[in-house]
Amino acid sequence: MKKTLIILSFICFQSFSQEKANQSLKLARLFSDHLVFQRDKPIKIWGWAGVGERVEVSIGNQKNIVSTNSDGKWLAELPAMPAGGPYDVFIKTKTKEIAISDILIGEVWLCSGQSNMEWKLKSADNATNEMAEANYPMIRHFEVAHEVEFEPQDDLKSGEWKVCSPKTAGDFSAVGYFFARDLYQKLKVPIGLIHSSWGGSQVEGWISKKAMKESDVLNYYPNIMPKNWNEDTDNWKRKLVEKIYGDKNYNLNSVKASEYLKEGFNFNKWLRVDLGSSFDWQNIGAFRGNYFLQRTIEIPESAVSEESIFIFGRNNSKMELYINGNIIFSGTNEKNIAIKVPQNKWKKGTNSIIIKIGTTTNPPWFGAGIEGKSDEFYIESSQGNIPLNNQKWNMCPVWDEPITFAHFMNSVGTTIYNAMIAPLIPYGIQGTIWYQGESNAGRAFQYRKSFPLMIQNWRKDWKDDFSFLFAQLSSYGKNQSSNEGSNWAELREAQNMTLSLPKTGMAVITDIGNPDNIHPTNKLDVGKRLALSALKMTYNQSNTIISPMFKEVKFVGNKAIVSFENVGSTLMTKDKYGYLKGFEIAGDDKRFYYAQAQIKNNTVVISHSNVNKPVSVRYAWADAPIDANLFNTEGLPASPFRTDTWEGITTKKQYEQ
Repeated sequence: MKKTLIILSFICFQSFSQEKANQSLKLARLFSDHLVFQRDKPIKIWGWAGVGERVEVSIGNQKNIVSTNSDGKWLAELPAMPAGGPYDVFIKTKTKEIAISDILIGEVWLCSGQSNMEWKLKSADNATNEMAEANYPMIRHFEVAHEVEFEPQDDLKSGEWKVCSPKTAGDFSAVGYFFARDLYQKLKVPIGLIHSSWGGSQVEGWISKKAMKESDVLNYYPNIMPKNWNEDTDNWKRKLVEKIYGDKNYNLNSVKASEYLKEGFNFNKWLRVDLGSSFDWQNIGAFRGNYFLQRTIEIPESAVSEESIFIFGRNNSKMELYINGNIIFSGTNEKNIAIKVPQNKWKKGTNSIIIKIGTTTNPPWFGAGIEGKSDEFYIESSQGNIPLNNQKWNMCPVWDEPITFAHFMNSVGTTIYNAMIAPLIPYGIQGTIWYQGESNAGRAFQYRKSFPLMIQNWRKDWKDDFSFLFAQLSSYGKNQSSNEGSNWAELREAQNMTLSLPKTGMAVITDIGNPDNIHPTNKLDVGKRLALSALKMTYNQSNTIISPMFKEVKFVGNKAIVSFENVGSTLMTKDKYGYLKGFEIAGDDKRFYYAQAQIKNNTVVISHSNVNKPVSVRYAWADAPIDANLFNTEGLPASPFRTDTWEGITTKKQYEQ
């Protein structure tokens, strides 16, 4: 038996080795026609071929010959070259040659973050005109597809370089496009964008496991994270069970769905959801399976004795509708859900509605939930429509039927890094532009360390202290006072603190947000302000003006005097009456008051009659500080800040996904 195992092992090893030895010449996915290499840095190209095989790589008059390693991987480094092109690149072995053409050398930037970086040009303000004018063949864009993996990957599964034109630009990152356009117009060199972002992603997904282990902020996470997707599924299910029953080990065998149809069943423990939205965004992330929805509704006597129509948005999975425990419909609705309810199925007064339904398959990304606008959920009767979306519904999974959990951006930390960053290393880049933080606002205090950790992680793995520029959070949500606290303000503070890292820059965009929409569509100004930061910090154009930043505060009597860096020509307020808004002031009691503020000699003087001895000033300290109106005359808003170090509302929040 032992001899047989040895022979089998030898055969398997020999087969595996032969497969490597016979591996055909292949390039990493990044290397395709129309790519842009970073100027003035060594050019690195890699791929795979047979084990020990010699690979020759050439561009222009530069050439290098390398051999593959024991895994069949090769990496060739060519000397740095100035901006220019187009070139052809030739890669060849004894048996095969690959040529990639229309290669440019210029400035390469990695665009990353969450949905506001992912936002396409075709969905931005003035999209039709912007796309029509996007005739910039020297700008190129490579989009990395959404993937998550438990181990760092050698290559991407898909992707190609696209030349910027009116036909292609609509699918570019809008922020990336406007950033690249400004740089191209100023620098007159080719610009390459590698776009690797994922809407809703948390910073922890973009950090390697190794970097976490070596940090003082996330070193605990690799010890508690699942080891594979099966463990991840078990974790999600336990969390969901705990949300509903208060005990992650609750015995689901004791759950009898038939009890739901009986009068008097208590649905109070079920989750509460809104209609018209995916459950992924309602604290039931990644759930894929069948589920029950329930609510009670008041029906007038006049609607009982007639036929009515149950209108319920869109979901194309199988559906069952029960009214007061009686089944009314079983089947699928390919388009809008509209179910006839025969007369006398409703009763006068309180009625219980239960719907059993599953994950929608079109669009497939929607997941569990019901699509539709608020006015697409109602009971139609001759006596008038009865709304079905005027309150939340109760939701509970169907536990005795198959349940899975999607592998998406926030399933497990480090998994985005493994699939969407690791395969890009060590491609030469000038820097990164980053727009993220919304999904980390609840853990803003931890972001003070986790965000710099990610930057240092990437630089270390690239072996390059490249520039890192980021957009500060825009305005979304409430315009509350400092007495209530704001996690978005604390996240912006963490971003300000990250500027202590070398070669970092920030675009302040609180003035171009939308308090009612987490996706402000003005991406032009975001890109332009990131470009200003690049021109000043990366390209040493010292006369470039960026946003004013808090420098220091002096307390004199009952006044606070705040001075700023990056004032530009002068400070100003955007208010037709000249009123400066957005400032708060507090004394030792930590009670904040909206303050009077005036610009004097490029400082701001703040006071309030109730604060005789101020000790703290805050500016734009809210989720959506729409009143804040301090700018420089170049039109750039001052960054939110506070002068105190009092404990915030996110201090004790930690990543545990």
